[in-house]
Amino acid sequence: MFGSRGLKCVSLRSGRGSVPVIGLGTYMPDEGEEDVIKAVKAAVRCGYRHIDCAAIYRNERAVGHALKELIVEGIIQREDIFVVSKLWNTCHQPDLVKPSLIKTLEDLGLKYLDLYLMHWPMGYKEGCDLLPKDASGKVIFSDVDYLETWKAMEDCVDLGLVKDIGCSNFNSEQLQRLLDEARIKPAVNQFEVNCYMNNRKLIEFCQANNIVVTAFGPLGTPSKEGSLPLLKEAAITQLAAKYKKTPAQIALRFLVQQDISIVPKSVTPARIEENFKIFDFRLTPEEMAQLINLNKNFRNYGEEIAVDHKYYPFKAEF
Repeated sequence: MFGSRGLKCVSLRSGRGSVPVIGLGTYMPDEGEEDVIKAVKAAVRCGYRHIDCAAIYRNERAVGHALKELIVEGIIQREDIFVVSKLWNTCHQPDLVKPSLIKTLEDLGLKYLDLYLMHWPMGYKEGCDLLPKDASGKVIFSDVDYLETWKAMEDCVDLGLVKDIGCSNFNSEQLQRLLDEARIKPAVNQFEVNCYMNNRKLIEFCQANNIVVTAFGPLGTPSKEGSLPLLKEAAITQLAAKYKKTPAQIALRFLVQQDISIVPKSVTPARIEENFKIFDFRLTPEEMAQLINLNKNFRNYGEEIAVDHKYYPFKAEF
């Protein structure tokens, strides 16, 4: 499968699969369906075997269209590709988990997912609105315990709808609760990691507990308003010159060298291919330490609209 093609992977605790260390992030809110289709096809054609999706991205039908065309063209078979999606916050009620997963599978045109993540530990009010708000504009919460949601996700594994389950944006205390009480332990925790938000303590906790780390926002989210210009950082541009690489390639190499999987996003074929070309050089321990020291604990994705939720994850130390 993935490893047999020479692509570096990180094994999952269940033994059912392994995560290719680089995947295509598909959070593309400003892009149309055709752009998403072209991005997925460009990524797979240049070697990506990991596609990161989510119901809230509202483009899983486009991703599925691209995957179907790639399979029909003989570029890949289903078992060649590691597909991830995420359960959205309005579907934490246990009886909504399976229908939400089935909707994602239908949109993607797949019979199973390789990995299904709980997008956030917080639940929002169940219903049609993805961001339900009251008259004052505040998000309306659901008080469903994420452990109950998790049990419904475990049932989806039993049904063969998904091979592995995991978390996204969970802190160490929330992960520990799952480790202590869950029948199926979390295989992955996906959260924001880059040179300005290195999340060292959470990474160490996950890896010590056999939870694979997937980093989103690995380039510091340069297109997001208010983001810090990570790729202009002198330490990164100097290393880029030394290795004849781009600043983005240095920032990504920094993460995969920590046995972290990464899901950079782009709709530009040249940049998608560039992000993939990070396996022909290695940063020295001194250079890794230099990049670790760039940390500013600067979080681009804080989901501040849910800061008052009892399960909001970013009040804990890590």
